[in-house]
Amino acid sequence: MKNRFSFILLALCLLASSTICAQINELQCSTPEAEGVPSKAIVALFDSITALPKTDIHSVMVLRHGKVIAEIYPTPFAPEYRHTMYSCSKTFVGAAVGLAIADNRLRLTDRVGTFFPELLPDSVSANLADMTVRDLLTMTSGITPDWNMRNITPDWIRTFLAKPVKTPGKRFEYDSISTYLLSAIVQKVTGMTLLDYLKLKLFTPMNITDVAWEISPEGVNTGGWGLHIQSESLAKFGLLLLNGGVWEGKQLLPASWVKQMTTRQMEAGDEDYGYQMWMCEYPGAVRLDGALGQYVLIIPDKDMVVVITECTLINGSTQRRLVWNRLLPQVQDKILTPGKDYKLLQKKQNAYQLPLVQGKANSSIASKYAGKRITLENNKYGWQSLSLQFKQKEVVMTVTDKTGVTYDLLFGYKQWLKASTEVYPPYSVNAIGALNGIEGPFWVAGSYAWPSATTLQLKAHYVNWISALGITFHFEGTNVLLNVTENYTSGKGITIKGSLQ
Repeated sequence: MKNRFSFILLALCLLASSTICAQINELQCSTPEAEGVPSKAIVALFDSITALPKTDIHSVMVLRHGKVIAEIYPTPFAPEYRHTMYSCSKTFVGAAVGLAIADNRLRLTDRVGTFFPELLPDSVSANLADMTVRDLLTMTSGITPDWNMRNITPDWIRTFLAKPVKTPGKRFEYDSISTYLLSAIVQKVTGMTLLDYLKLKLFTPMNITDVAWEISPEGVNTGGWGLHIQSESLAKFGLLLLNGGVWEGKQLLPASWVKQMTTRQMEAGDEDYGYQMWMCEYPGAVRLDGALGQYVLIIPDKDMVVVITECTLINGSTQRRLVWNRLLPQVQDKILTPGKDYKLLQKKQNAYQLPLVQGKANSSIASKYAGKRITLENNKYGWQSLSLQFKQKEVVMTVTDKTGVTYDLLFGYKQWLKASTEVYPPYSVNAIGALNGIEGPFWVAGSYAWPSATTLQLKAHYVNWISALGITFHFEGTNVLLNVTENYTSGKGITIKGSLQ
């Protein structure tokens, strides 16, 4: 183990704290040049991707020949933190379907309705009767997507199957509920949840132990979203697909199924779709793709995997083009000699940091509000009241929610301070039972400053989730006005009125 960590230091890989989970830093590491990649190209990628507007980069990992050659986790993020992966989850469902087929529990041609006879409508149309497992895999169920359905009813399967069905297998219409049905089918045929089945077949053999998945009101892993997993585990899964389903010499996922997953199965507008994954602009490359910019890029002709987790409000093709145009053209099939660019990368990789709040450390009015209870009007976060404590280069915000639970969030001046809470983080998914199956604690990193004497600005990143909140206090006598913005929306935020008690 000593040699392992020494090698990481020499080979650019980030060292995490001594308290990290054991599964971190398991992948073999190397220097970029030893694997034919100039450090200059990686610096260009990291610099450009972290400079993108309306984007918080949480992690980037670059692997070649099965080895990690560079990775960054801009402060306050770190490799031990899990991340919610949105639709990257779908590709794991695709793998589970292939495993169930290999176990002779399932066939591509099986009719969807036969798995849920008790949930079918009274009158079953011919199109509904014809819908197959393959149609769900290729997003061609024939049912028009209804993204609000999961927010208004707990009966997702019954409601989905009751909708009008066009001819299945013909038209691509991206829909997370199609993947949810696949998760439910896997649970039906295996007798275990999708997550437990993947643990048995893939995760445990690959030592992916720190993983969770949201659970629907029907007791099924949500499938099309909801996977909560670390970046290194994503890299492992990317390598599994890159290597045709082989992990450490063992065929965990059938090679023929990996081929089908990663081959064009359906035209999907500007790009093509395989089984629960996308074909890329770069020839031969495929990807796991999740909302707000979650990617696992698999690039066979370069024998590379690139993992990106983030929260972005710009089109994710920008990030991918940076990989295609700034990194891949520089990759060579020979060992290179490291030089000053290698030293620069060593220096920079631990220096990336998300923007801190700008302003002064103190305000003359702070003492007037210190420790005072600020009662808030009803709001989407369930905050009933807040209080603020002002310390040397630190602000403590104590939150009391509508259930009576109280917790502290810490904010540092020109630094990120972290606190943990069992309270669920803000989330862009509003499904009934959202976050069921995900356990805390949730770690929150905070930064603060006073842009003016009467304005206090806070930034809170939920570093083992995806959310970040910007909280601006405007103080005027006994009145306190809060403006709260969310990093996963492009709106102006919400205003919450408060009063001093």
